Amino acid sequence: MSRGTYGPDLKGAAGSNTSPGTERIMETTTFEVGGMSCGGCVANLTNALSEVAGVKNVEAEVGSATVHHDGACNTQMSNAITGVGFTLGTGFDWKDGGVWKQSAHNTKWCLIGCSIGDFGTIAAFQFLWPDSGWNPMWIMVLAMVNGLLTSIGLETVILVKQMDLGDAFRVAVGMSLISMLAMEAAMNVVDLLLTGGAVLTWWVIPIMLVAGFITPWPYNYWRLKKFGKACH
Repeated sequence: MSRGTYGPDLKGAAGSNTSPGTERIMETTTFEVGGMSCGGCVANLTNALSEVAGVKNVEAEVGSATVHHDGACNTQMSNAITGVGFTLGTGFDWKDGGVWKQSAHNTKWCLIGCSIGDFGTIAAFQFLWPDSGWNPMWIMVLAMVNGLLTSIGLETVILVKQMDLGDAFRVAVGMSLISMLAMEAAMNVVDLLLTGGAVLTWWVIPIMLVAGFITPWPYNYWRLKKFGKACH
């Protein structure tokens, strides 16, 4: 999980700051923060809180921030958090617009990756091997497997810009299989119900994509909001 710090190291749980003839006892305030999803969010939150008068150290991670200060105003710290687009909360809820937006972005990339393998497989049997004799159900199973593989492959390509190939692949494989499986199942069930088999038409593809997007989106929101983890 991404984590950021600002300010000098503090001794003990609260730490202290002294000046000639004056001793100040550090206070610690912890905020639960919504709308965070990555290291960039952690950095933005850390920078915003560090600018509040009296703040000496900020320990931030996705979902929370612990601020060590010598009497900084709670209202100013709260305003600093909301001022950079995050929300303050006391627990899980379904009302965090920032998380809905980020989880939609994550779901979009998952959908792109899954669709490449899924649609490609169905199209191959439909146009290249129409007389293969394969049962439509087996074609859909193969399409789902290939969709998972292309999704993992796309995520690996995206992540390799941030880490070496081996680490990128391991992270991609560790992404939420529940989200991808739900997406694949939704698209193929819609195809089966509307066309009667593994068939792609100009009108069924948009419906499959909508179903594939909507089905795992709430799960991706929950996973990101509660655990700070994304499917992609």
